Amino acid sequence: MAEAQPLPDGVDPTRPSPARMYDFMLGGTHNLEIDRQATQRIYAQAPDLFDGAWANRGFHGRAARWLAAECGIRQFIDIGSGLPTQQNTHEVVHAVDPAARVAYVDSDPMVLLLGAEMLADDGTTAVLHADLREPGTVLNHPDLRALIDFDQPTAVLMTAVLHFVPDAADPWGLVARYVNACAPGSYLALSHTTRDKIPANQIETVVQVYEGATESVFPRSLAEVERFFDGLEIVPPYPGAGPVITHAGFWGAEDPQTADSDGARAFYCGVARKP
Repeated sequence: MAEAQPLPDGVDPTRPSPARMYDFMLGGTHNLEIDRQATQRIYAQAPDLFDGAWANRGFHGRAARWLAAECGIRQFIDIGSGLPTQQNTHEVVHAVDPAARVAYVDSDPMVLLLGAEMLADDGTTAVLHADLREPGTVLNHPDLRALIDFDQPTAVLMTAVLHFVPDAADPWGLVARYVNACAPGSYLALSHTTRDKIPANQIETVVQVYEGATESVFPRSLAEVERFFDGLEIVPPYPGAGPVITHAGFWGAEDPQTADSDGARAFYCGVARKP
């Protein structure tokens, strides 16, 4: 993004944005110098940062493809979608069925500005500027209702977003609100950063950098991430595995051993079905 390009209302160019930082980690161009500086501060302490971002994005794409190809899901709500990037959800699921519908939801004003890059010409996609912490607003948004039939199974994708919601805002209750709005046979695909087995200096740097950003970050334990899936049927993440939450590189991997990496272990992830 050209630094001189006009920014939309609500964008503070003096503070890094998680969406733009993530875009930079994935090799995108929709970011500012302030985002690149913040990301490099983390990278200096956590050199696996970029690998972790790619592992998470890989999980997102594999899960969306599996839901479309193996489960027959034809409508998706991508909450905390971020900026146009690698493996946008509609590109992944349209490779299975060009008529699949995708509603992107994000609170970053830049997402709405650049959302045209995520809009299909045939009206199968929409971009909503809304905050996931206001599920009533999201679920009743007219653009979402025009695409999503809540009487039919839906996939709710919440990858690398809930770690920006503090405990006080009850992220577990928020996830339940979205899942409860969906029909039986719907799915939740979720990933979340963790402190588990991550060096303390790395976690401290990540938390400090995001404290200066537009959103703070709250890494959580395996037990805390498992709570997001309460009442749901967890899908085994790879052949031979049980119904468990795993690390981002493992989910959908043909060979989990080769998929393992330190960066991937910074994220827990899972896919689960609503009975």
